[in-house]
Amino acid sequence: MPVHTSFHVQHAPPAMTEAEWASARWEDDGGPIFEPPSGPQAGHWLRIAAALTGRLPELAGREDVLVTCEQATRSGAPAAFYPALARLEIDRALFAPLRPHAIDPSQPGDEDNYPVAWGAFTHEAAHAAHSRWTTPPELRGTALDAAAQLLEESRAEHAHLTRRPGDRRFLRSAAHTLILADCTAQNVSDRWQAATAAALILARRDAGILDPDETEPVHDSVTQILGPDLVDTLTAIWTAAHATGDTDGQAMLNHAEAWCQALSANPADPEPAPGPQPDGHAGGLAEAVGAVMGRVRANEAAQAAAQARVDAAREARAGARATRAARQRQSARLAEKVFNPGGRPYTPGTAAPGRRRSPVSGTRPPTPAEKVAAGQLARALRAAAYRERTPTVTASAASPGRLNMRQALAREAQIAAGATPTATPFTRTTYRPNPTPPLRVGIAVDVSGSMDIAATPIASAAWIMAKATALTDPDSRSATVAYDRSVTAITTPGRPPGRVTQFEATGGGHSLAETVDALTSALGLDRPGAGRLLVIASDGYYHPEEATQAAQRITALRTEGCAVLWLAFAPGPRPLPGTTLLELADPAQAATAIGQTAIAALATTNRP
Repeated sequence: MPVHTSFHVQHAPPAMTEAEWASARWEDDGGPIFEPPSGPQAGHWLRIAAALTGRLPELAGREDVLVTCEQATRSGAPAAFYPALARLEIDRALFAPLRPHAIDPSQPGDEDNYPVAWGAFTHEAAHAAHSRWTTPPELRGTALDAAAQLLEESRAEHAHLTRRPGDRRFLRSAAHTLILADCTAQNVSDRWQAATAAALILARRDAGILDPDETEPVHDSVTQILGPDLVDTLTAIWTAAHATGDTDGQAMLNHAEAWCQALSANPADPEPAPGPQPDGHAGGLAEAVGAVMGRVRANEAAQAAAQARVDAAREARAGARATRAARQRQSARLAEKVFNPGGRPYTPGTAAPGRRRSPVSGTRPPTPAEKVAAGQLARALRAAAYRERTPTVTASAASPGRLNMRQALAREAQIAAGATPTATPFTRTTYRPNPTPPLRVGIAVDVSGSMDIAATPIASAAWIMAKATALTDPDSRSATVAYDRSVTAITTPGRPPGRVTQFEATGGGHSLAETVDALTSALGLDRPGAGRLLVIASDGYYHPEEATQAAQRITALRTEGCAVLWLAFAPGPRPLPGTTLLELADPAQAATAIGQTAIAALATTNRP
């Protein structure tokens, strides 16, 4: 396999190109020092190279390295780093199939569009940061130099990952596309080449770039060629190289010498040329590398799919938060219009309230039975919102508390032995009371024409619910809203009703969705910190579109932990999904049933 395409640190300055020679001659004659390259894409590649130069410090921690994008690097490798010149070259072909105008490395995240090019760039940045040693000039071109540079490849990447573990996916892309593809370009024919493939692939496994399950075919093939003992010896050498410091060149040369000795190669001689393979494994390692490529590709695809699902879920959550915020703003504006001074009806879709006649026909004082029902319901609602005390068990060495004989005997034994007594023979249980949260109760009354026969019991039930809420706790709040096509506030939050409001159910349409939005915003039914209950008094005979919109609001409230109670006063109701149905004949005589149902509804939702 061609080694020059795998090693990317070029310690010797590169040979000058014809253009550079010409530029130098012009400079000597007083001509221009630099002539910008010509061509329609030249300006874009200069911009890309400048952006890569600007991004290099975050990868390598160096600001003195200049990056250039070349038609082909002078070393022949896809990318190369020249320590003597502090220069990094990268082949433009790595960015394919992207056009230069679509590449902008100055924008963080743009590298996701060209992971192979960025992986090669990251690999060279790892050399710029960590390859701080050089082979002595007299040893360059020897087997010792080749082995040292071979071990440096995975050592630099291993050191880079300790600083920037998030770059692993880009290094994997570079290894998969460049290193593995290079290893399959021709068949392995001798032990030196098999060991080279092991250092390029298996060493990256131990460096954390590739996974053990991905490199298993190469491990098996190399073991057949070299034998398990030699593979273990080579593994120990590159593992020791991974632990070598960035500037410890002598240690790296020692590792390289051990590498040559393990493979029976003279360190002072040139790198062994490819020769015939004696044991008939020609082509087997190339096939194994191909299998590794397939496994890496499959794992990358699976990881990309998993990441896509994570990103989609994140975007969905962000979209849901944005939608929720927009709905909350809309609900706040709606609540402001519904609970306007004077209680004038508001029709959704109109500019101002007061365009329709109010469904309120008058008020009356509550009957004694309604007052009794409100008191009974208040006690039931308190029970529904009640929280049990939290017990705490404390162990101590002295009373008071319940004596634990096992601990007491252990303590006596510790004292008798002269040890510091640590046993705690007394236990005490204390109970910390939890504050009962206040209630937030929204009451929505249907006053459409189909509810005419139930107008009287609805008025009674609405007053009982609102009055009971006010009696539970000074911080409890309730609000009552009547709705047909318009929405009319009957009571506002924090102002319990003194009289029973009577209605005329003659309207048309059902704006229940808007009613729920207004009550939710005014009372905070979607926010924790209180026992929350929405009560809807209706027969449920809605247009499908009205029912769908209202059901969406109810589902959202249930998700946020708000209980929803559906009161019906006529046979054959059609409650919306997610509600707890309670059919009543006389609300004044059914306070107990309302309380029990409210308790059950609150118990099945999230505690505030």
